[in-house]
Amino acid sequence: MNFTKNMDINIYSIVLLIIIFIHSLKNNEKGYLTYKLYMMLLQITFLMLCLDIFSRFDGNPGTIYTSINHIGNFFIFLLSPIIPSLWLLYAHAQIFHEDKKTKRLIYPLIAANAVNAVIVVLTQFFGWYYYIDSNNIYHRGPLFLLSASVTVVLVLSAFVMIIKNRKIIEKKYYFSLLFFAIPPSVCIILQIIFYGTSLMLNSVVLSLLIVFLKIQNQNMYIDFLTEVYNRKKLEIYLKDKINASTEKKTFSVIMIDLNDFKSINDTFGHDMGDCALQNFSKLLKSCLGPNDFIARFGGDEFCIVPDVSDETALNDIVCRINDNIDKHNKSGDQPYQFGFGIGYAVYDYNSLMSAEEFQKHVDLLMYENKRASKEYKFLSF
Repeated sequence: MNFTKNMDINIYSIVLLIIIFIHSLKNNEKGYLTYKLYMMLLQITFLMLCLDIFSRFDGNPGTIYTSINHIGNFFIFLLSPIIPSLWLLYAHAQIFHEDKKTKRLIYPLIAANAVNAVIVVLTQFFGWYYYIDSNNIYHRGPLFLLSASVTVVLVLSAFVMIIKNRKIIEKKYYFSLLFFAIPPSVCIILQIIFYGTSLMLNSVVLSLLIVFLKIQNQNMYIDFLTEVYNRKKLEIYLKDKINASTEKKTFSVIMIDLNDFKSINDTFGHDMGDCALQNFSKLLKSCLGPNDFIARFGGDEFCIVPDVSDETALNDIVCRINDNIDKHNKSGDQPYQFGFGIGYAVYDYNSLMSAEEFQKHVDLLMYENKRASKEYKFLSF
């Protein structure tokens, strides 16, 4: 591939990266480890695309081309394991959602990158990965395949990890995570077989675009703490459900508010309070079907939108929630117990209520339930 064609393709890729980066900045998810890793992937890929252009300045010995060529190739080989390392971390974080566990992978990856850095430095003297002759022409070195194999091993590690844990990955994310490795792997093989072919970085941009459209762009609707949907997504979802409703098929809404959540924070600390919210959301999710929707409405309040339109099915879900929470409280696994108020209703198609009106209606039912529960406890006492 000649210099002009390579530069044109890289510039297109850089422009696309800039567009993705700007849109990613709009997502309110800066606390997520996945967000940080994805942004780093964009930045490193951008940098390497620029360096890849510099590494193409072959020929014209004795000019500035020589220095540019040396600098470009040095940093390309130095940084080459970073993209697959970041991807391995990103995939791990998306699968397991345990930041501490993911961060433990950083140390062996740093070690692998450090070993590569040492070899790249020694390559300048011994030509192991590559060498640039007196005519300023790049040539592969005897250990070129070792450099490529580091990238391949890291990418394949992520690929295997994704397949191995496919049962715990949401289907809408699974194929996007799986697809990421395919274009770069194909291009790496082509680059090894056909000398002068180098589209690996451009293929990474394609993979990053797919991840942005299918995963990262969706994360803006995820609550940072509980990893259920947030209020913004709830508002959109309720409007869509109302627009899709018919007289024969509507939907339901359940509003749940924890009782005395402040006492958990005051007694056990805010870290325990955060864990309580996470545990509560997991308990709620375990009661729902694959087509049911759950969001954190705010604070200690959650909203569930079951995909049912009759009261019997709705009551069954409410019973499961009550039984599940009661079972958790009796287990004694935590030093606190969950008490909650709950309100629920099936949307009446003929009521013509807006999403906001229906949500407020169910919210009122929830507070009536909380008030009735308090009165019952008071009378029992």
